[in-house]
Amino acid sequence: MKDFINRNVSTIQVPGIRKFSNMVVHYPNSINLTLGQPDFPTPEHIKEAAISAIRQDQTTYTHNAGLLSLRKAAGDFVYKKYNLSYNSENEIIVTNGATEAIDTAFRTILKEGDEVILPVPIYPGYEPLIKLCGATPIYVNTVQNQFKINAEMIKDKLTERTRCIVLCSPSNPTGSILDQEEIIEIAKVIKGKDIFVVSDEIYSELAYDKKHYSIASVQGMREKTIVVNGLAKSHSMTGWRIGFTFAPAYLSEEMLKVHLYNSVCASTISQYAAIEALTEGIDDPILMVEEYRKRRDYICKRLTNMGLAVIKPEGAFYVFPSIKSTKMSSFDFALQLLQQADVAVVPGDAFSQYGEGFIRVSYATSMELLEEGLNRMEQFIHLIKNKALT
Repeated sequence: MKDFINRNVSTIQVPGIRKFSNMVVHYPNSINLTLGQPDFPTPEHIKEAAISAIRQDQTTYTHNAGLLSLRKAAGDFVYKKYNLSYNSENEIIVTNGATEAIDTAFRTILKEGDEVILPVPIYPGYEPLIKLCGATPIYVNTVQNQFKINAEMIKDKLTERTRCIVLCSPSNPTGSILDQEEIIEIAKVIKGKDIFVVSDEIYSELAYDKKHYSIASVQGMREKTIVVNGLAKSHSMTGWRIGFTFAPAYLSEEMLKVHLYNSVCASTISQYAAIEALTEGIDDPILMVEEYRKRRDYICKRLTNMGLAVIKPEGAFYVFPSIKSTKMSSFDFALQLLQQADVAVVPGDAFSQYGEGFIRVSYATSMELLEEGLNRMEQFIHLIKNKALT
């Protein structure tokens, strides 16, 4: 019967991020720098809101699109923060995390034979979902452009089959951010074309030196853009599974069908916690960002001193240094670092073949663990460079 399994499913591989993070359990003394999960606890007032919801028996289904009060809070949040305006009645959907939001978006707009432009290196969660829709990912290599896609790169990849462009800013795995001018130039390329944009803005609150700017705020782009966001990274709520789609009514109406048949609605208890996060906790990310900034500056300095080329991240909580100077493949470097130095990172090729020669290091961990992990990494690099000289 195995031969009758959907080939679009059977050809999907477990992402390299998970492979390496799963290996860590076999190294009890290792320092894990693989996960894209904030090390801060969910703020107490948000947890209390969830506890209160349970005690008040708020444990039934909600509207498929989510509690209207939460959709209003989400709409107010993105308006205050990013000047995006969406009707809470019919243009916002609460999803089970940003991952379901992305899946819902793709399944709504893609069909067999469509092409989707992906800037790489990129988070590996998009490609499988695109392929499940029968569409084809078209890679745009951003390595030589500070890990940023631009208008000219997109022009070179456009065909009559191009149906969607994915933007992820701030970026996972590189921490790069597209600024306002860069986004406006991209918008000019696709304004008059029948091309959607899926704008993954899950790291929008974790920007250090530039204010986040959404392509949906560019004139003429709102009607063809699906903005994806959520609370996992901004409010340290990964396990609460609350994401959002913001899109014009004609798109949201269709996406709601996919969402409701897939999951009915997001967790009611998590939705009440999310209301608290987006209202009373609107500024909760600020303290986290300041701590991430300190860690970013520290890790970039340390990696540079180790002889690794680093492009300083502008957002998120990852750095993507080149390990090409070691003459090792990304996988071998990461595997030996884990086996010999008890430090876990993600090999760059987990983020497409264009990530080869790099590793992703998450600094969503305490400064104490980060310092020890980098000490071990420095010793490891010193060892392999000495071996190369003998």
